[in-house]
Amino acid sequence: MQAGADGAPVAAPESSGGRSGWRPRTPPLPEDLARLVKADDPDWFARELAIAAAPPWWFWRFMLRNFSWLVSIFGRVQVTGDIPEELRRGPLLFAANHIGDFDPFVIAVALARFGVPPRIMATGGIMAAPVAGPLLERTGGIRVERGTGLAPHAIRVTEVALAHGGHVVAYPEGRVGLAADGWPERGRTGMARLALSLGVPVIPVSQWGAHEVLQYGNDWGKLRTALRATVRRPRLQVHVGPPVPLDDLRLGRVGDANRARYRIAAAITRGLVPLRAGEEERPHFVDPTRPTTAVAAYPGGVIPENLP
Repeated sequence: MQAGADGAPVAAPESSGGRSGWRPRTPPLPEDLARLVKADDPDWFARELAIAAAPPWWFWRFMLRNFSWLVSIFGRVQVTGDIPEELRRGPLLFAANHIGDFDPFVIAVALARFGVPPRIMATGGIMAAPVAGPLLERTGGIRVERGTGLAPHAIRVTEVALAHGGHVVAYPEGRVGLAADGWPERGRTGMARLALSLGVPVIPVSQWGAHEVLQYGNDWGKLRTALRATVRRPRLQVHVGPPVPLDDLRLGRVGDANRARYRIAAAITRGLVPLRAGEEERPHFVDPTRPTTAVAAYPGGVIPENLP
């Protein structure tokens, strides 16, 4: 593991394959966390634990404060809602609907307006990318190796980040949503279980518009949609809602994790309704490369009154 004080980028070993590559310097791993690292763990796990326990990277704060305008090149960023002042110091879990590859940038910019430097959960493929991956890792990005034996590592890193007052952005759906009408899916229980076990407030983040910047398919079409967005400049809308009420639920009681999951999905959907005015049945922008193999938790954005 690369260790050192929070400072300027330096060269450090890659996390796998014996290759070497550039990455920013990471903070030292606290002794009380070293026991979580086993001999067969990938070295990125130790790095992410160290970063999760450290204050937000000064360079990340600097970029959010001075270069958030770069996101506006691709659309008009519009942020509504609020984060209560007493909650801004953290820890916080932000539950967001995932609509495309560009939306983490929009969410980061939106939360920065409230003085919150987010730590964003991301797939292992992105975290392993040259340059972008190491930078995302150093900002506090949490690697999610879905469908592998390393998947629980993300939970451990998230727990450490939250224990140290972190602001973690997670996608309950676990991937870009694939519902035909574009409304959020019900998601999985992982985030709900984490919130119930730690007692951390869950803040719903609803967003719309970022799906127009980068298409779903990984081909040259991404560049085409990005260039088109600079001309069309779609509205990149983000709404930050009030905390999801979970105080009456507890981990281990039958059905409570499922109830929390549906409440989180309902809160995200509720905040999305005004952002999608006129697009309730079908999005105006339809991405032909995006599969439509899932079902929304609340089709059409209609939430039942008897929500458990």
